Amino acid sequence: MTLQEVMAELEQMGSEQTKKVLMKHGAREPFFGVKVGDLKKIVKKVKKDHELSIALFNTGNSDAMYLAGLIADEKKISGDQLQDWAEKAYWYMLSEYTVAWVAAESRFGHELGMEWIEADEENIASAGWATLANYLAITQNEELDLQEIDDLLECISKTIKYAPNRVRYAMNGFVIAAGSYIPELTNRAIEIAEKIGKVEVEMGGTACKVPSAPEYIKKVKDAGKLGKKKKVARC
Repeated sequence: MTLQEVMAELEQMGSEQTKKVLMKHGAREPFFGVKVGDLKKIVKKVKKDHELSIALFNTGNSDAMYLAGLIADEKKISGDQLQDWAEKAYWYMLSEYTVAWVAAESRFGHELGMEWIEADEENIASAGWATLANYLAITQNEELDLQEIDDLLECISKTIKYAPNRVRYAMNGFVIAAGSYIPELTNRAIEIAEKIGKVEVEMGGTACKVPSAPEYIKKVKDAGKLGKKKKVARC
């Protein structure tokens, strides 16, 4: 499909009701208000298409930008392109999902994640923590630096209360990922999570809640799924 064909289909799929919901969460014009389930119908047609994904993201249309992440080719996207995406991802569904998923699956996941968490910009820093969380979820433990991850957990325990809104959410997600995907760090992650306490995040007046890291990790443990890796970050 061409860019024009995809944009036309997105426009047809959009609805005012979905737009209203997404705007409460942070989306802004231009976009059509397309449900993720409908975006995946286009993914089935397109599969992975590097050039189309770059073109879609560059439209600045939130629906197209999210779709770009679903069809991006993690083997072809460059570090510079991911950096550009991180800078343009103006709300959390783009920064913490689209950008983080593709970055984590690319060969630049660890490098960019570590760089982005130091950013002053809220969306870039949250993209960094989300990228690292996804990186833990799909990378075998023997390839991970457990001491580095432990150090990051300690850093979170000391800075999360002072971090920007969405960065707090993404940091909490990293604690959950460390405890869920790395059995050697499960108790450490729970310890850190309990030390932090309840994580407060402004969710735009919606009913969405911040997951309790200790409860989440314990549920994973009780289900016998500790250390069970995901094949891909995108879902």
